[in-house]
Amino acid sequence: MRYVPTPQQALELTKQYNKEEFHIRHACTVGKVLGYLAREIDPGNEDYWTAVGILHDIDFEKWPEQHCIKADALLRELEIEESVIHAVVSHGYGQCSDVEPTRPMEKYLFAVDELTGLIGAAALMRPTGFEGMEVKSVMKKFKDKKFAAGCSREVITKGAQMLGMSVADLAAKTLEAMKTP
Repeated sequence: MRYVPTPQQALELTKQYNKEEFHIRHACTVGKVLGYLAREIDPGNEDYWTAVGILHDIDFEKWPEQHCIKADALLRELEIEESVIHAVVSHGYGQCSDVEPTRPMEKYLFAVDELTGLIGAAALMRPTGFEGMEVKSVMKKFKDKKFAAGCSREVITKGAQMLGMSVADLAAKTLEAMKTP
């Protein structure tokens, strides 16, 4: 019988396939942001959104060249619910997957995966971290293509468009979520 893992189960599964602290921290950050967004967009389903966020890169460390493809097979073997698998695989849409994000949570996952990396990198450059960080400083870093060059501005922009919002509005929501304890 297929199941939806709790956030704690998702973290345990992610840690089985990811040993680098950076990957585990990224999974937790994306899970935190999605859980935060769920409180506004899909109340009552925060744990579901959080678990999906934590699982989204379950295959990336071990199989980066098969990212999303391996996740699909792996999550099926683990008997994870189909909707979770679809969400995880859809976050690589247009890059390593042809599964399109259709639900709001999937669109947010697609958009915030890269954006959390950019915002996190910006926080590391500041002596006060997230404290006092504003959207305008995030947008300044977003426009600087050399800053956090591995964070795809194209994916972030496409994700914001999928959600019908500006990059600045998406950045505001994401920053707010990342600042919460």
